[in-house]
Amino acid sequence: MPRSRKGKRGSSKPGSLRQEVLQLQLSTKASLKGVKNGMKGESGASDDEFTSDVLSHYSSASENASVMEEGSEQVDELTAQEETEDKLKQCIDNLMDKSAKTRLAALESLRQAFSSRLLYEFLTERRLTVSDCLERSLKKGSGEEQAAAATVFTLLCIQLGGGDEAEEGFKMLLPILTTILIDNSASIAARQSCARALGMCCYVSTAEEGEDLNKTLALLESIFTSSYPNREGTLPTAKPGGPGLHGAALHAWSLLVTLCPASRITVLLDHHLPKLQACLQSSDVNYRIAVGETIALLVELGREIDEEFEVEDSDGLCESLKGLATDGNKHRAKNDRRKQRSIFREVLHYIENEDFTDEKIRFGVESVYIDSWVRRRIYDAFKEILESGVRHHLQFNQLLRDIFGLGAPIILDAATSKANKISRFEKHLFNSAAFKARTKQRSKVRDKRADVM
Repeated sequence: MPRSRKGKRGSSKPGSLRQEVLQLQLSTKASLKGVKNGMKGESGASDDEFTSDVLSHYSSASENASVMEEGSEQVDELTAQEETEDKLKQCIDNLMDKSAKTRLAALESLRQAFSSRLLYEFLTERRLTVSDCLERSLKKGSGEEQAAAATVFTLLCIQLGGGDEAEEGFKMLLPILTTILIDNSASIAARQSCARALGMCCYVSTAEEGEDLNKTLALLESIFTSSYPNREGTLPTAKPGGPGLHGAALHAWSLLVTLCPASRITVLLDHHLPKLQACLQSSDVNYRIAVGETIALLVELGREIDEEFEVEDSDGLCESLKGLATDGNKHRAKNDRRKQRSIFREVLHYIENEDFTDEKIRFGVESVYIDSWVRRRIYDAFKEILESGVRHHLQFNQLLRDIFGLGAPIILDAATSKANKISRFEKHLFNSAAFKARTKQRSKVRDKRADVM
């Protein structure tokens, strides 16, 4: 019987399974009492046989109830799936609505749905419709709508898994994304979103040394190289929103660099490393961090090609990195200083010692190790677009699993999942033990302080 129809604890409605079991238990007790007093039942059956019958009846009743519950859960899942698909269909229809507010709400709903679950079959049947609607928003929408449409298109490519469908969609929207990115009069938010979309969609849907890859690399370079120093070595004055756009383009570019062959990487190293080193003096903290991470990634790729690779003016680079890793200027926000110091300590440590601090990302019963700057750039790119849904996609999206070498998705049955869960009581015991350990440790410290005083 479905849980939703059960009454409160201790209740027994007529005709319910609980009432039936109670009646059987009472009749068993009465029969056993009668036999004990020398009375025999009408059937003449022994106590053991009668008890066995009761237990078998109870067992079969429980089995029937569990079957009903499982069936009810399956029905609930199908119903929830149908409701979700109906809502998504309505959102797709709303993308063509005359009201900009309605279109923005639909784009936000699609963004949340695409990032939090897999919808491959649903989207495969409607990819052309969705692409047409997104193209319309990119061409005719406001800056906010363009930014949202570019993000949803990126998620669509990730959902389609980087196959022919994603490549076809990328080729379809590449011209309009390019137009918005290079348009100086367009919204900065829209241009940033288009830069991220170009980088991720190209990474997902194109092959190495493909024409689209070369075009996209050159396009993104044209954006962030405007922050490079001039011939006199002076950095240009940053325009409002410029560092954010340059950082987004640089991150997208560095993601695509991980696809390039060794011959192309060697050319990129010679051209970009010295100029990126100068950009470490940028006034924007987020752009400085993007530059530092890109330098570390390029040096890592250079060392993979040639074990004896040396950075030009290595001493000057290390001095700049040390300054940023220990920056304590009060005119900068405290959180910015902390974030900058943390990142540049890692970059400096890698440049000097070729040592990377590993990171372990857990999802479900699996883990993925981030053990290089290349893998960090790839993971951060997916995390930026998928946000909290990145772990769900790592667990079930075959595209991400192939990229990170995880193999086929692991499917666990309900019993295994339940067994792997920690009960509330176990959590309580663990927290209690941890609390006692902390209390003892603090007591020891207090005692030592008292002795010193």
